Amino acid sequence: MLNRIERALVAANRWLLIVLLLAMACIVFTNVVLRYTTGDSIVWAEEVARHLMIWGTFLGAGLVLRFGGHVAIDNLHQAVGAARARWLRGLIVAGIGVFCLAMTWFSIQYVWATRFQTTPATDIPFAYVYAAMPAGFVLLFAHLLFIARGYIRDGRYVESDEMDAESAASL
Repeated sequence: MLNRIERALVAANRWLLIVLLLAMACIVFTNVVLRYTTGDSIVWAEEVARHLMIWGTFLGAGLVLRFGGHVAIDNLHQAVGAARARWLRGLIVAGIGVFCLAMTWFSIQYVWATRFQTTPATDIPFAYVYAAMPAGFVLLFAHLLFIARGYIRDGRYVESDEMDAESAASL
């Protein structure tokens, strides 16, 4: 049951990222073509592309963590014994978990504080843009929970035929 939930979360997260990147690429491409063919550009294109990039960054962070794509310094893990390395990895997971939960809390407060401010071109509340932060940190925390046991025990991340740490980092 838990594996099915994990697979569904990963699949939904990936497809959402694909749709966001596709929309962003289409908007930017259309704007560039219009600018060079007609001399006019879409007024809201740059703003919407930026907001999609913000959402993509926060929603993609959990997938990057899952496959080991974030920057990490693992020399200390390799220098100490197996038991100390497990303890150190447990401490790292706990620290990342606390950070994610704290950032979720503070980003919810930030979203609430910006709910009446609107974007200049599209006139939508900034809260919709900044809602990417709590959504991203909740997803990051969920992905952390799914990989925590394997990472603490063996120091490994999730392996996939489609994704490795280097590919994940390039997202």
